[in-house]
Amino acid sequence: MVLDYIILILYALSMVGIAIYTKNRSKSVDDFLFAGKKGLNGWMSAFAYGTTYFSAVIFVGYAGKFGAQYGLASVWIGIANAILGSLIAWMVLAKRTKNMTTRLDAKTMPEFFEKRYGSQNLKLISAIVIFVFLIPYSASVYNGLSSLFGIVFGIPGWVIMIALAALTALYLFLGGYFATALSDFIQGIIMLIGVVLMVFCFMNHENVSWNLSSLTSNPELNWFTFESSNKGLYGNTASLISLILLTSFGVWALPQTVHKYHSLRDKKGVMQGTVVSTLFALIIGFGAYFVGALSGLFPLELAGVKGDNIIPTMLNIAIPSGLIGIIAVLILSASMSTLSSVSLASASVVAIDLYKGRINKEASDKRVNMTMKILCLVFILISVVLAIVNEKFGVAAIAYMMGISWGTLAGCFIGPFVLGLVWKRVTKSATWTSIISSLVLTASLIVFFGFDKNDYSCTLGKAIADGIGCSPMIGVICMVFSMIITIIVSLCTKRPSDEILFEAFERSIENEIK
Repeated sequence: MVLDYIILILYALSMVGIAIYTKNRSKSVDDFLFAGKKGLNGWMSAFAYGTTYFSAVIFVGYAGKFGAQYGLASVWIGIANAILGSLIAWMVLAKRTKNMTTRLDAKTMPEFFEKRYGSQNLKLISAIVIFVFLIPYSASVYNGLSSLFGIVFGIPGWVIMIALAALTALYLFLGGYFATALSDFIQGIIMLIGVVLMVFCFMNHENVSWNLSSLTSNPELNWFTFESSNKGLYGNTASLISLILLTSFGVWALPQTVHKYHSLRDKKGVMQGTVVSTLFALIIGFGAYFVGALSGLFPLELAGVKGDNIIPTMLNIAIPSGLIGIIAVLILSASMSTLSSVSLASASVVAIDLYKGRINKEASDKRVNMTMKILCLVFILISVVLAIVNEKFGVAAIAYMMGISWGTLAGCFIGPFVLGLVWKRVTKSATWTSIISSLVLTASLIVFFGFDKNDYSCTLGKAIADGIGCSPMIGVICMVFSMIITIIVSLCTKRPSDEILFEAFERSIENEIK
């Protein structure tokens, strides 16, 4: 156990070292948000994308809960994440996002909406939505780490959450996106090594066999089929499909992942990023869900253990002392990279889109940069407080907090953003319709599914709590709705002006990727 603590301390010191090393690399808004005007190469961008994509939520929340629920069928979530959420996403979005945001001089997603559709109010509302709904996602990451360190190391949850917040705030405040990207690269390597070690340790445990035939025939594991559920419309089949779709397509419209395309340096970086991010996602996604599925082979050891505590308990069982420190750093790395990216995305929309865009339009670059740094700290503080409250009162499971965040943001923005990159006909009215109606639809479906799971015989509070448990399905419905309503309203309303279309699609500038 002493060796495990030494590994954790060395990791923390390395993050402090990165903060000190990069302290002079965030003097301007471009420096802080994009690591300078030139951006980053494909390798660093891909690792930043992958480590933002996968956090403690997948290892502690998703892999544990859904691996135990669906067996080896849950592995298809990780495979789909690699193909749809990384490979296809990069092929469709990377070059287009870089080029259009460069032409429009749009630093954030709300600023993209403003200049692509010609509406300052659209920028205001989308900035508020992003800031509000990234908070539960950030809080879910803190809760995931709290669960891990509480069970494995016996450290109180609030202690590890505050320590993590302080460490993330330090290197983010001093070094901005360059510090984040550099730490993501190091953390990504740690994640790859850690997940391979984790799979190896579990496969060598006495409860598990290397014999593939025994894995496919074991009644506790299942590659392709899973039982139906009697809990209303949202049974196991619909649940697994919704998880695949939400986690694979949700990242197409999340500001913290879209940001990685904007910071690409050149065409070579796009190609590198596409390949590297896909391989990274395949290894991490497959490994995490595979380990989660193996929980079915530990019936006695996991008796009475549910949901968010499954993976931490399994680590105590199958990982020897010394290696468990490396696995803890794996999950810590995944979480810190996600938290820094989410904090940066959230703070940037407030500093650039609200402060600079609405409150003080004459604010200097230096003032906006400092405002963004301070807002990163504020966002981290709010997220920690929410996470501590959630842990104390058990408001929502980790996986479902993430589902609400991803589902709401992707439901609001996937139509206007993705279609807005490839189709000139998308209109301002369609974007407004997607954002407002998706918010209303999310709230309505939470109540509907909550009552459906309880046969319409429970209180409103109970229905809302259970409805949040259906957040993956709700998110998928809202994403599909956003795409459809964006197309329909765009065809029925006046097309954007020629000036806007020229700036977005025709204008060519020096930094554009050819």
